[in-house]
Amino acid sequence: MKYYIIAGEPSGDLHGSNLMRGLQAEDSEAQFRFWGGDKMAEVGGAENLAKHYRETSFFGIAQVLRNLKTIFGQIDECKRDIEAYNPDVVILIDYPSFNMRIAKWAKERGIKVYYYIAPKVWAWKEWRVKEIRKYVDRLYTIFPFETDYFRSKGIEPVFCGNPLCDSIAQYKAQMPSREEFLREGGLDKRPIVALLAGSRRSEIKDNLADMVAISQNFPQYQFVVAAVPWIEREMYDKILSGTAVKFVCNKTYDTLIYAEAAIVTSGTATLETALIGTPEIVMYHVPKIYEWLRPIVLKIPYISLVNINLNRESVREIVVNKVDVAAVSEELHAILEGGAKRTKMLAEFAELQEMMGGDGSSHRVAQDIIKSLK
Repeated sequence: MKYYIIAGEPSGDLHGSNLMRGLQAEDSEAQFRFWGGDKMAEVGGAENLAKHYRETSFFGIAQVLRNLKTIFGQIDECKRDIEAYNPDVVILIDYPSFNMRIAKWAKERGIKVYYYIAPKVWAWKEWRVKEIRKYVDRLYTIFPFETDYFRSKGIEPVFCGNPLCDSIAQYKAQMPSREEFLREGGLDKRPIVALLAGSRRSEIKDNLADMVAISQNFPQYQFVVAAVPWIEREMYDKILSGTAVKFVCNKTYDTLIYAEAAIVTSGTATLETALIGTPEIVMYHVPKIYEWLRPIVLKIPYISLVNINLNRESVREIVVNKVDVAAVSEELHAILEGGAKRTKMLAEFAELQEMMGGDGSSHRVAQDIIKSLK
């Protein structure tokens, strides 16, 4: 069968590549055309990559507004490419602002529309539920709690597990030893606290300085920033210059696996950290007005995927305009080796890992896609 897959971000590229491997395993005649990145190109062939996510990722209202003409041009380009390819199904991966427009267009032309990694409408933009119900033929969720949510909205979703379990298991099977990681990163033998300051420039600017301030209270540990490769080193250096905080790039899983604890901004990284089994604090800088508006804007009591899925505060969420460094330092002490909260948190992470379905999620989704299409 012919599959047209659309992913607009690095995480979508990762999960898309694993899904494509699953489809190949189940369908010997699988053909792909896709929007994504290097990982999807490794599986489906670079010649079948219609657009790289580097050209399609626009974050924040200001950036989106500045690039509206480009965005709408890319949507039209995508429609023409789908039409020319004539796939058996269009598979959309997250990226809802773009993908829901494609879903409407494809459905109106009689093309099957499957959505993998459902939009997080339970947190914000709930009005999209009507569009999903109308334009999506099959919806795949990655969190167990989403099943009841979408059923209550008249949609029968499919849950096959969370693809992060696959990604983490694959990485652990070929990861470097601790000694190799320390040597390659220029790190010493002190225990590590990982710092994940975000994947966007604005997040790093807002969060990293506070993380550095906290590190000064823990001289017996080495604090290591797990940097992302698409943001220039200079931006990190401006904040880290003159401090003892270490820097590694494109080694997030290594850093988390070998860390004793982590301070993480909100997002998928909070769930990855928990599934790896590293105790964490979630810390996210927000404008003052957000502190006032949060109860109105956010429909759920938590922002981290760990707490949302467990439906309780397992990890401490510090979502404020001004960070109390001393208070966060106390929280960090509590989850380090010997800390009062560490054992309970690790037990809850084990519960979370079981909820997420374990390895093989991508393959199970691929099996369901092929079975339902046939």
